[in-house]
Amino acid sequence: MTILVTGATGYIGKRLIPLLLNQGHTIVCVVRDRLRADKSYADEDNIYVIEADFLKPETLVNIPKKIDVAYYLIHSMSNSSKDFESLEERCAINFKNYVETTDVEQVIYLSGITNEDVLSKHLRSRKNVEEHLKSDTYALTIFKAGIIVGSGSSSFEIIRDLVEKLPFMIAPKWLNTKTQPLAVRDVLAFLYHAAGNESVYNKSFDVFGPEILTYKEMLLQFAEVRSLKRYIFTVPLMTPKLSSYWLYFVTSTSYKLATSLVDSMGIQIIGKSSNINKLLKVNPITYKEAVQLAFEKIEQNSIVSSWKDSMVSSGRLKNNLHKYVNVPKFGCFEDVQERNIIDADQTIEKIWRIGGKNGWYYGTILWRIRGYLDKLFGGIGLRRGRTNPTALDAGDALDFWRVIYANKSQQKLLLYAEMRLPGEAWLEFKIRDNKLIQTATFRPRGLWGRLYWYSVLPFHSFIFSGMINKLVKVESQKAALTTENLPNL
Repeated sequence: MTILVTGATGYIGKRLIPLLLNQGHTIVCVVRDRLRADKSYADEDNIYVIEADFLKPETLVNIPKKIDVAYYLIHSMSNSSKDFESLEERCAINFKNYVETTDVEQVIYLSGITNEDVLSKHLRSRKNVEEHLKSDTYALTIFKAGIIVGSGSSSFEIIRDLVEKLPFMIAPKWLNTKTQPLAVRDVLAFLYHAAGNESVYNKSFDVFGPEILTYKEMLLQFAEVRSLKRYIFTVPLMTPKLSSYWLYFVTSTSYKLATSLVDSMGIQIIGKSSNINKLLKVNPITYKEAVQLAFEKIEQNSIVSSWKDSMVSSGRLKNNLHKYVNVPKFGCFEDVQERNIIDADQTIEKIWRIGGKNGWYYGTILWRIRGYLDKLFGGIGLRRGRTNPTALDAGDALDFWRVIYANKSQQKLLLYAEMRLPGEAWLEFKIRDNKLIQTATFRPRGLWGRLYWYSVLPFHSFIFSGMINKLVKVESQKAALTTENLPNL
């Protein structure tokens, strides 16, 4: 079958595509920014990447008409727009209007469980999208999930931050809210088993794990898996705003995402039973099993996707990375460092491992202080780290930077700053003529931007110099001499 996947660079989309490819399907990935499409897709014969934006109907013309099944995985946890619900509605309407002109027989939508009378605005929006996706020309299959648990999922990473950092918690009362967590592997199983399966046409199913747990119980079970003793006391005094700040300062989430999560976590998410497990032969695992499986993926460095790589995790960047690829030259300040390279391959490997747990090679304490200050002033700080310790792709989060361009064969890495700044900043590493050129570019915004640059200039002089020295240094004990560069005897 030919399958259209929207939201192809999202948390679920990036995990679903390999499963569909393994089943022998031809995949059409729709992305808003081609730079964010996983470059490994270029090596596949039966996958095509189409750049389109469902908020702009005129961009959809390149999507092929010969489609059998389409996955609608477009949604956001952002609070950045006042008309959030209307934007999601427009996306759904534009999607429906276009796919109705194709040969598509089935659309599969991943929604949220919405059985309560009072819903958060995001669950309300999910329910509204369901209505707008219904059609007389194709069959609609809806899967409604609650908390999704897996390596890199927002719920997993936030719970991990809380459990591993706080032995004693005074927490908001919404920790007593009940939910039915579902492992990401089971979400994916429901999704790919449903493709072309007529038994689920024009039907909606709640999908959930085998247990009903409160968020407090999830925290405590997570602690058990990690062999940690934790004490949690809930208090009724925390307002939603205070709860959002609590999540923001303790975990790696952004404040906007924290606000969205608090809004949703106050709503009980309990699914309605159906025959879907038997129908698709899916037996959901327990929450503890899901957590254990997630840590196995982490230990194997095989996290496929992470919520931290979503643009929502910062709020500074929108979806179009192309806008930031061309580093400006006029009206900017630059710090340019150049060093001769002894071992280009080793230098490239060091660059590709920069940030996260590996750090920035020099002045680590100053990088951490900058991260704390950024968090204090409403930024993201260094807590996002990186998804993979050795691999980088365009769109990945890297501490308080975003990867704009990453190409090992061209020996170039470009980062864009998502920290709080009175301006914009880029950090570029490239190898040319056996030299590493490291360029920090800052485009100031007004007088405060210029004052900021001059205030940090003394720190740049040794931080950037020290960093490039470490990048070109050969780590082996022997000098990098070979018979090719020895003098003739």
